Amino acid sequence: MNAELAALKGALDRQREHVLGILQGLSQEDLRRPMLPSGWSCLALLRHLTLDVERFWFPGVIAGEPDVTGQFTAGAQAHWHLPETMSAQEVFADYREAIARADAVLAAATPEQEPAAWPVQIWPTWRLPDVRHILIHVLTEVACHSGHLDATRELIDGTTWLGGNPYTG
Repeated sequence: MNAELAALKGALDRQREHVLGILQGLSQEDLRRPMLPSGWSCLALLRHLTLDVERFWFPGVIAGEPDVTGQFTAGAQAHWHLPETMSAQEVFADYREAIARADAVLAAATPEQEPAAWPVQIWPTWRLPDVRHILIHVLTEVACHSGHLDATRELIDGTTWLGGNPYTG
């Protein structure tokens, strides 16, 4: 892997670890509890990161796998939906599997490589020109969502990512 992509992927890996780490130790109930008026839960956000970030951008856009890009025509709201029958373990396993597939796509990519597919039905006038820009976009999105999970976790039980639980000394 190119040194530039390796550095960006390293930063992305730390954000992925942050996402998984901040959710460690939460009960099934807390993982499913809606925390904002919009109704999303920690597991729904993790599902979004799985479908709309890891699978969409890497196998879908960079590699152009049609079964991935085709699933995004139903609208973004559907990807925030967490099926009642899907367990937390399945959501976490699906996220880890999506990361592994994304990493494999990224390992074969170059920074200047153009996307193999672009969802013009979603963004007809906007386009990221290459893998470098896609990776920066993904890194930004995952970092933003890890911050959402930080705030949510602190609301649930006072735990923070860097400091543990400041309320128990």
